[in-house]
Amino acid sequence: MTDHRTGCMVCGKPLRYLETPEQRECVYCHQTKTADAVCEDGHFVCDSCHRLGADDAIQQYCTATEETDPVRIAITLMQNPVVHMHGPEHHFLVPAVLLAAYCNVTGKKEKKAKLIATARERAAAIPGGACGFMGDCGAAVGTGIYISLVTGATPLSHREWQQANLVVAESLMEVAKNGGPRCCKRNTFLAIRGAVAFTAEHLGVKIPLDPKTTCRFFGMNKECRMADCPFYPER
Repeated sequence: MTDHRTGCMVCGKPLRYLETPEQRECVYCHQTKTADAVCEDGHFVCDSCHRLGADDAIQQYCTATEETDPVRIAITLMQNPVVHMHGPEHHFLVPAVLLAAYCNVTGKKEKKAKLIATARERAAAIPGGACGFMGDCGAAVGTGIYISLVTGATPLSHREWQQANLVVAESLMEVAKNGGPRCCKRNTFLAIRGAVAFTAEHLGVKIPLDPKTTCRFFGMNKECRMADCPFYPER
């Protein structure tokens, strides 16, 4: 089968979101799972299969890279065909690129592999479509995973617990203010940019970031808001 980068992974046709979740068999792994969306031809691909390959690429690249700008790391990964236009792989991509940049800036490269591996485990718990079905964009939640890991936060922490929740709240606010429909690229850029500012303010670590982020992927997004998006190149 051809793996399409946008729409249905199987045939490329638009996805149809279901009013009520249904039990469907995944085209790839053949396991029956809860489906929130199918394509026009009824194909269903579960979250695990959707992110298969992408998570490996993200983990490997972020562990190895010496780059310190997290947006540059993200764009490099987004250009890889295994990273789709939309999908739950972005929930891992956000904390992974932030952890890579943070470790490279602070000189804590020996911790990078373990931190990114843990981020992958945590991000896997965020379902696809969380932005619309839960009001909880996975890219924004990814910033909480990042801050939790660099501060060592747990459910019993004090300041660290506060910081992990605060960065998600601020990220969600930025995502919400920019409006729908969902765009995993836009929300990823917003989340990364917010997390970098948060890191400087609350952790005292300055991560370099190009202030002129421009989206290269709008042509793949049928719902692109174009000039209404802060990252649209012709804005």
